[in-house]
Amino acid sequence: MKRFTLYSRLGIEQTPLQVYCSALIFAPVMSIVKKQFINWVPIWMQRLPKVEKNWNALLQTLEGHSGWVNAVAFSPDGKVLASASYDETVKLWDAGTGAVQQTLKGHSNWVSAVAFSPDGKVLASASHDKTVKLWDADTGAVQQTLEAHSGGITAVAFTPDGKVLASASYDRTVKLWDAGAGAVQQTLEGHSSRVTAVAFSPDGKVLASASDRTVKLWDADTGAVQQTLEGHSGGITAVAFSPDGKVLASASDQTVKLWDTGTGAVQQTLKGHSNWVAAVAFSPDGKVLASASWDQTVKLWDAGTGAVQQTLEGHSGGITAVAFSPDGKVLASTSYDKTVKLWHAGTGAVQQTLKGHSSQVTAVAFSPDGKMLASASYDKTVKLWDADTGAVQQTLKGHSSQVTAVAFSPDGKVLASASGGGTVKLWHAGTGVVQQTLKGHLSRVTVLAFSPDGKVLASASYDRTVKLWDAGTGAVRQTLEGHSSRVTAVAFSPNSKMLASASYDRTVKLWDASTGAVQQTLKANAAIQTLSFSDDGTFIETDRGILHTISLPPNGRLSRRGLSRGIFVKQQWVTYEMKNVLWLPSEYRPVCTAAYGSVVAIGHISGHVSILEFAF
Repeated sequence: MKRFTLYSRLGIEQTPLQVYCSALIFAPVMSIVKKQFINWVPIWMQRLPKVEKNWNALLQTLEGHSGWVNAVAFSPDGKVLASASYDETVKLWDAGTGAVQQTLKGHSNWVSAVAFSPDGKVLASASHDKTVKLWDADTGAVQQTLEAHSGGITAVAFTPDGKVLASASYDRTVKLWDAGAGAVQQTLEGHSSRVTAVAFSPDGKVLASASDRTVKLWDADTGAVQQTLEGHSGGITAVAFSPDGKVLASASDQTVKLWDTGTGAVQQTLKGHSNWVAAVAFSPDGKVLASASWDQTVKLWDAGTGAVQQTLEGHSGGITAVAFSPDGKVLASTSYDKTVKLWHAGTGAVQQTLKGHSSQVTAVAFSPDGKMLASASYDKTVKLWDADTGAVQQTLKGHSSQVTAVAFSPDGKVLASASGGGTVKLWHAGTGVVQQTLKGHLSRVTVLAFSPDGKVLASASYDRTVKLWDAGTGAVRQTLEGHSSRVTAVAFSPNSKMLASASYDRTVKLWDASTGAVQQTLKANAAIQTLSFSDDGTFIETDRGILHTISLPPNGRLSRRGLSRGIFVKQQWVTYEMKNVLWLPSEYRPVCTAAYGSVVAIGHISGHVSILEFAF
């Protein structure tokens, strides 16, 4: 029962009845609570998403920061977890319940690192505001603010006895501080670039610091350099001593190196990761080394032989886009792993994996008859696939930069593709011949949409404009200017007379598609990524909620008919008729969504795709 409630704690705290909804739906198949109470799932959930068979290692997800989390550290007794964030705060969490105990405010720039003193009474936080703060871990009061660095601080570490604190900085130095008095004891100079990591040996006599492509070992008492370890071909991201202090591990460019700390010689170079290695850690007995990489794997190595013992894999790439076929029976998903997958929307089974792109696939679109699929990639090509067999019909080459978006005309005869170079190309979908190259945007084009009558193509760009093109001649009809940041989404009204555009400036603008005049500017509380008009054109559905395009009736309510497309996915929730109905745990939240009737597909950053069906 504890695992069940911890996993869905945030959703239950917000809406207690989610214990019968989200908590049951997303619990593993073999959960005792789920098996006992599965009949309590609301009848409006027609199809449940695929979930894990058993509880995995994830106990709970701690949410509360408003920016990226850069670092975490447990207190020595394991009861408290500290997290550092881009939101300029540090949070202290109860590691048992996941509740926030303290939010430590005081830094004026993002917090990059945290470390507890060995007795757990003091927490050190490092920030790009060029300071280190020492906090009372019980009360959250600031004890000291250490100022002396001339650049942002990247890392902090206490000596094993807690008397000295080391800080690493963009100013290319490491400073050793008296942790009690807050005075600088030593400034270690010698690195030629920013210092990215520091670690003390278990006996506290040696300090390791990483910078650029080198690691330096310093005498922690005198500040003298003992060794300079060279051999990595890329910047070093992390260092860690073995428990006996005889070996140092350093992480860098797809490799981990193990060094003899006495001689400075390389003992092993561990190869196997396909992307940057971000972190390393030894097991308590020093026999196993763990390395975490941007290739989305963790590898466990035999620290003696350098052999890989296990590779802990999640997914081969995050999802970048999802789209339903016109009949709703097939779902296409694109990924950073360079593939397109076609899923049976009814069963969730993979029907085809389309391989051929040589870089990440960014966008996908079905032809109106559902027989053809277009995929866009950073490899500068568009591929047209037979949606039944998965065979490549055409590879469209001509863009000089990454292809970022694709869209078929309503009759399926023309395919539009957009490029990071600012151009749009119109292709004959049957022959693959370029019909037009539309030039005019000053920056990356990210979104394309044909008007329902097929006469106009809208393109949105990082240059803060939307252009309306004559789809027949390729001439610019209008350039819509008014957004103060890049445009993220566009959609035509059902009658083709109005265009909606969303931007990072947190507005949606409604334009007269004939004259280019702004008719309305609707304010949102965040940047909107997706939008579409309701069938009657009276409101716009967005990933942040519903925006009304006309004045509401006197009773302040839209008709039931006007809300016929009320299922929507936004952040943590699936909503219906503007009400939150299903809370989404963090790993089930969307990076992209698609809907067909009452079926909703959600693409996740993990590489999973979830398909849910509702009875609304």
